[in-house]
Amino acid sequence: MYDRSPKEENMVQRVGVIGLGVMGTAMSGHLIAAGYRVGGYDIDPARMDALAASGGTPRDSAADVASDSDLVLFALPSVEALADAAAGVAEGAHPGLIAVEMGVLPIAAKQAAFDLLAQAGVELMDVPVSGTGLQAADATLVVLASGSKEAFEAASAVFDVIGRTTHYLGDFPNGSVMKFIANLLVSVHTIAAAEAHALGAAAGMDAELVQRVIADGVGTSAMFEIRGPMMAASSYTPPSGRLDIIKKDAEIIQAYARSVGAPTPLLDVALPLYRAASESGLGDLDVAAIRLYLDRLAT
Repeated sequence: MYDRSPKEENMVQRVGVIGLGVMGTAMSGHLIAAGYRVGGYDIDPARMDALAASGGTPRDSAADVASDSDLVLFALPSVEALADAAAGVAEGAHPGLIAVEMGVLPIAAKQAAFDLLAQAGVELMDVPVSGTGLQAADATLVVLASGSKEAFEAASAVFDVIGRTTHYLGDFPNGSVMKFIANLLVSVHTIAAAEAHALGAAAGMDAELVQRVIADGVGTSAMFEIRGPMMAASSYTPPSGRLDIIKKDAEIIQAYARSVGAPTPLLDVALPLYRAASESGLGDLDVAAIRLYLDRLAT
């Protein structure tokens, strides 16, 4: 069995995690189990307590995380959170520190953080992940890494712990571009899965039978297999990926696609449905709850 624990003196030993939500907490747990010294920071005290309970070390600020880390992971929900975290890491910077941005955010926001950290001597890598909270929990995320080759080689052992596969995609911000492609498909395929289940229900088919048969045929997709069972059971909590997060991602992807001249006719149809579902009160449920919104359209 492959031993993922850090051993060599020139390897990353201390990992900081800024943002201890679903993704950050899962990553922290895997890194602690692998033998890394993990420090973390989140604005939610309960998440800090959970980190301590799992064997990590809560820090008082992003600057404190940076000062005691070889590598800092950002698992953050917004442009504002990234700007604050980057400023803090710049304050706590030291020679050799590498930062890794793992969220789905506009490239302009990541570039601003890159520039700020570069002034402090810190390289920011752009490393989104493909997968839901469920994949984060069992360390089967697909890691989409971009940045200098040197930074990637230093960080790759950490990526091996949190995911099942890592793709090195070259220069910053190629990771985000690949993530946009992936999440365009997630956005469209999730609605397609919901439409399929809605059609089955309208025709009087058993939802569990629909799920089993379609998942066995050529019409299936990763989203049908991951979120279809939630739709069949009409169970949307706890969310592995909130509907509001997918809506936010889809808006970022649509804007980027327009900026490079790529047509997105299916995403352009999907996005208003996500917005309407969010406005109807479904935003905090798993994105599979788009199935509930389709039911409302039928009434």
